[in-house]
Amino acid sequence: MDLEIQQFKADFFKALAHPVRIRILELLAGGDKNVNELQSLIGSEGSAMSQQLSILRAKNIVVGTKDGNRVIYSLRDPMLIDLLLVAKQIFNNHFINEINKLDRFNDN
Repeated sequence: MDLEIQQFKADFFKALAHPVRIRILELLAGGDKNVNELQSLIGSEGSAMSQQLSILRAKNIVVGTKDGNRVIYSLRDPMLIDLLLVAKQIFNNHFINEINKLDRFNDN
């Protein structure tokens, strides 16, 4: 059972391991969007956007809902917003530590 959970986690993080997919999630954290809106905000081509959304859908990270002739995408779980915020805090902490190392190096 533990191995299954670890595999789920690994697959989940693999699905997040692309800058465009992270950006999609950040945008969806601000509210549901259709493909055209995401393309416009990211500046990505249609085929590339569809590929990234397909990966996120396959891992149940986003969900698409038909609205007439378009699909509206949203985060499957609002806890993803917290995950993105924690990841940003981890990055910021790392960045601050690196700056402090450089400051100490320059002081010597």
